[in-house]
Amino acid sequence: MEVQETDTGDGTDGTESPEVAEGPTRQVVEFRLGEDYCAIDIDEVDSIVEIKKVTRIPRTPDSIDGVMDLRGETTAIINPRTFLGIDGDQPTSEEQNVLVLDRADDKQKIGIRVDEVLEVTTHPESRIDTDDDLSDLQTRGIEEEISRGIIRKPSGDALDLVVWIDIDVIIEQLK
Repeated sequence: MEVQETDTGDGTDGTESPEVAEGPTRQVVEFRLGEDYCAIDIDEVDSIVEIKKVTRIPRTPDSIDGVMDLRGETTAIINPRTFLGIDGDQPTSEEQNVLVLDRADDKQKIGIRVDEVLEVTTHPESRIDTDDDLSDLQTRGIEEEISRGIIRKPSGDALDLVVWIDIDVIIEQLK
């Protein structure tokens, strides 16, 4: 990691190193599903697109909405609400986005239907609760082990909790 030095005028050299101060970080794409806030690793996302016409495929699980044409490629659209047990009305297609995944092993493109893409953020790993830290939480995402953890995101005087999704586990359950 390169450290930038600046003259701050306060007698220090101005060396800043957030990684040393906060430890290692994770960069994620945050999105909303109903009232829940979720995230996946930025490295797993190829692009964010507006949802177009999705064609339902007979005899597929409820968690697969269907397929859509994306730049000439057939892209399977997954609805993660099913895996996370998120209830409530789903917005219309015009109000939703698709996170197109970047996974080299997939035979076809896969996208995740989300209500709204919020932002790309970087969080120190010290603010992410994983494994044993989550044993007292009784949520479907934790129980079915499709969550990598919970990100404690500062928001004013409070903390927002963001479910950090393990997309590999979700896709493995579809096979």
